[in-house]
Amino acid sequence: MQQPAVPELAHTQTRPIHWVLTATAVAAVVALSTVARPGSATAAQSATGTRTTTAAVAPGTTGVQFPLDCGPVKALVVKKAGADLDGDGRPETVAVVHCDAPMGTPPDGVYVLTRSADGRRPRVVATLVRPEDRLTVTDFAVRARTVSATLLGYSSDAVPSCCPDLRTPAAWQWNGSAFIRSTGSAHSV
Repeated sequence: MQQPAVPELAHTQTRPIHWVLTATAVAAVVALSTVARPGSATAAQSATGTRTTTAAVAPGTTGVQFPLDCGPVKALVVKKAGADLDGDGRPETVAVVHCDAPMGTPPDGVYVLTRSADGRRPRVVATLVRPEDRLTVTDFAVRARTVSATLLGYSSDAVPSCCPDLRTPAAWQWNGSAFIRSTGSAHSV
């Protein structure tokens, strides 16, 4: 057997203590990253009256009273996205919401949120899809001031709620006074 040219290194074999130290270091980094977060950005007025270019933050959905009746269960935000939909420099949030029903497929509502006049609480300013229409929202996206989604619905009241039989692409854009919906042709699922 040939001897290696370099003498045995003391740390070439891992021992359990090495794994424990590595796991502890990784856990410390993860814990520190959850605590140390940057502050939220805000737009501020400068002394000369010009607006600074700090990015604004879209409103959150926590504590918002959505206009849907869920009875004893809570409203559940299943999807959301933020964007400046009306071009005023302040982003809005679009939220897909349904009742947190223990079974079945509850219909979705799609709502646009903005900050209240005092800037603290978000509020609903538009309803794009009403839960009363019995639609399920899929392929939800917000891009370039356009909200788009695929709406799954029913051709008649005789179709069971479990099994929507129509698929309709839809998009909404702000026209200066309201959200205008454009809809593609509905086709069977």
